[in-house]
Amino acid sequence: MRCGFERARIFLLCKKKKTTFWRWHVISREHQINDEIRAREVRLVGADGEQIGIKSIRDALQLAIELNLDLVNVAPTAKPPVCRIMDYGKFRYEQQKKEKEARKNQKVVDLKEVWFRANIDENDYQTKYRNVIKFLNEGDKVKASVRFRGREIAHASLGQKILDRLSKEVAELCSVERAPKLEGRSMIMILAPKTTS
Repeated sequence: MRCGFERARIFLLCKKKKTTFWRWHVISREHQINDEIRAREVRLVGADGEQIGIKSIRDALQLAIELNLDLVNVAPTAKPPVCRIMDYGKFRYEQQKKEKEARKNQKVVDLKEVWFRANIDENDYQTKYRNVIKFLNEGDKVKASVRFRGREIAHASLGQKILDRLSKEVAELCSVERAPKLEGRSMIMILAPKTTS
């Protein structure tokens, strides 16, 4: 645990670098606001999106103060920098809300692995086949592997037959992203679900 002196030193360092200190993590702010803007002149955009024109930083700040809003540098690399008059807190809230919504709608594709043996019994094969079907229907990729133990590696063609059979039986649900390939003592094939349009 950090002592009080070390916390204060870190806080002062963060203050110098124009970052916000929150729950003992450093979060950098992506926009310069109000007094942090160091340009002499800025291209000013009003609160409603209208172009006001090129103004000195003092005039732009004064206009933002009169409207009880913030002056935010939205394009610092432009010549002159583009600043907009807006409520920065509301802007950040809307941005975080959009990011959260995008993350919620995003589908994370997992890679599920199913192991086969070179001399697998038919019942075991059917059980693993049903698992592959289930994973593909859930939208996950499947890594189908055949493990070879001892001298089984001399009969790699048996593993190739198992993986070929599997790929033919699930052809309507997926496409073969990576063909069966021998890696060490395993033969690996990756199946990706077909995208529904």
